[in-house]
Amino acid sequence: MGSRLGMAGLGSGTFRMKLGCPVQRKHSRIEIIPLIDIMFFLLASFMMVSLSLDRTQNIKVNLPTATQAGHDFKPDMLNIAVDKAGAVWFEKRRLTLPELGLVLSNRFRANTNLPVYISGDRDTLHGTMVEVYEAVRSAGVQKVGFAVAGLESQAAK
Repeated sequence: MGSRLGMAGLGSGTFRMKLGCPVQRKHSRIEIIPLIDIMFFLLASFMMVSLSLDRTQNIKVNLPTATQAGHDFKPDMLNIAVDKAGAVWFEKRRLTLPELGLVLSNRFRANTNLPVYISGDRDTLHGTMVEVYEAVRSAGVQKVGFAVAGLESQAAK
């Protein structure tokens, strides 16, 4: 009879037993330091690649010097080069003056605020430079400038 009371006492109350799990639960966390390292590496890589890009698509000319020369690069500007022999180059392609006028008028229709820079070799004849200038102006371009080398770049040579 004593055993029945003991059983009845166990049955009337609720007892919970905690069982331990053999696998420990780990809290997950995101490590940020490797991500920061990767981002700095990508930033440095993009900076090095952008520095190695050639900014102008033009031929190399020996520019005359000027005291008021400044650095003025815009990605949407057009650069026309005239070499020693008087040949006209646009985006590393040799063009005649009528072809240049046609290309410029097409570009000017797309962007009426188009800046054009003419860079002529030091030994280019003045008449050739004037012909190129007239072809640019006849295409409707209003913003025309001449590229020159600064005094410090001439002293470095």
